[in-house]
Amino acid sequence: MGTKIVGTGVYLPRTVLTNLDLENMVDTTDEWITTRTGIKERRIAKEESVLEMALNASAEAIREAGVSPREIDAVIVATLTPEKRFPSTGCLLQAELGVDKGFAFDISAACSGFIYALEIADSLLKTEKADRVLIVGVEKLSEIVDWEDRSTCVLFGDGAGAVLLERSSDGSDVLASRMYSDGNLWDLLYADNCGYIKMKGRELFKVAVRNMEEVCREVLETAGVGPEEVDVVIPHQANVRIINSLAERLGIPRERFFVNIERYGNTSAASIPIALHEALKGGKVERGDLVLFTAMGGGLTWGAVLIRF
Repeated sequence: MGTKIVGTGVYLPRTVLTNLDLENMVDTTDEWITTRTGIKERRIAKEESVLEMALNASAEAIREAGVSPREIDAVIVATLTPEKRFPSTGCLLQAELGVDKGFAFDISAACSGFIYALEIADSLLKTEKADRVLIVGVEKLSEIVDWEDRSTCVLFGDGAGAVLLERSSDGSDVLASRMYSDGNLWDLLYADNCGYIKMKGRELFKVAVRNMEEVCREVLETAGVGPEEVDVVIPHQANVRIINSLAERLGIPRERFFVNIERYGNTSAASIPIALHEALKGGKVERGDLVLFTAMGGGLTWGAVLIRF
């Protein structure tokens, strides 16, 4: 039996903050931001809560899958900006959706959160601890961004992406996955309690490209798949230069990478499920495709997952 993605959903806040808007807030320019990051605009949740964004994205994924919330066994929310300290956003979401059985919890792996959640969900399904698992990446990073720090405030945005998975025998599956972390490098990207995001961008760039390349190669080798066989790569949307460097080092044509960072910026754990949803709706991913996900985030955490969609 394999693990199959049967529904996806997104929620993006209504407020759009462009680079031109940021020119009036900090000492920066549209050209500087675009050249160094690839970002043109991002969404800001001025009215929406973390729970509301997660709920909307989840409801769309469940509708697309054509199942009832009562048929879901587990809810996993990946976030570094939870609705409350406790209970978990997962438990709150479980109640709002009407998932009246099973269990729910949050994981905190920053930008790698979706990768971690996907591996956990796959394990639950393959060990028959669950028949259906909902995973959600959701972030309200605008609450922990210092809007006077031009080096970080231009990077981040808010949003939510959800994926519903179930066991299947039609060939869809998670073929290989790996999760890693290195707490010795925590100070390259972090936020203290009640503090703002702090980042050492130059050092983080080098580590991100190297580690993402290595974990992608490991996952492909484990699955017995060559880079040339990958149909679509959906990377964490952090910086277009990281994505370009990764494509070059893996030897996978850049046109096989799905990128939407220009519209949303870095939405941390939400970035991959948002991108997956858009890739599906745009016809960039089809059943039977080999799709490679990879991410790196604060912790430091990183990982990759190869699926047969």
